[in-house]
Amino acid sequence: MNIERLSLDQLRVLVTTVEEGSFSAAARRLRRVQSAVTYAIQQLEQQLGVPLFDRSGYRPVLTPAGQSIVEDARVILARSDRLLAKAGALTAGLESTVSLTVDVLVPFEALAGILCEFDTAFPTVSLRLQVEALGAVAQHLYDGVAELAVLCMLTLTVI
Repeated sequence: MNIERLSLDQLRVLVTTVEEGSFSAAARRLRRVQSAVTYAIQQLEQQLGVPLFDRSGYRPVLTPAGQSIVEDARVILARSDRLLAKAGALTAGLESTVSLTVDVLVPFEALAGILCEFDTAFPTVSLRLQVEALGAVAQHLYDGVAELAVLCMLTLTVI
């Protein structure tokens, strides 16, 4: 087994071939000639020491080893894509982590909606969330523990 030369490109070719169902369809999607896709898969099989596809039929079919490996390849590619997105976001000036302190009285449904919108707008930014009561929310801002805060202000009417 020679995994030192294993590349993300080979894993991308593998996953694309599985998604497209054939070497020729993968080649079209990747904008390569079919022989380049076939070669990348053959090299990957040789480096891993296991056959990934059964080529005895009309279309290549994943072997049991191939089924196992393609799942790992998807995870590796997703993490790699996330790493590249995070590096791009940092280059663009986005923070990698933001601390948010929320007042315990803020309705959970409203908070969940805000957090979902934040994640959609800034998928590469990790959010550190703390829930506090009374003056602790403002104190976290003042002390620099949190960059953002959500306060719930109540007004009482005395009759």
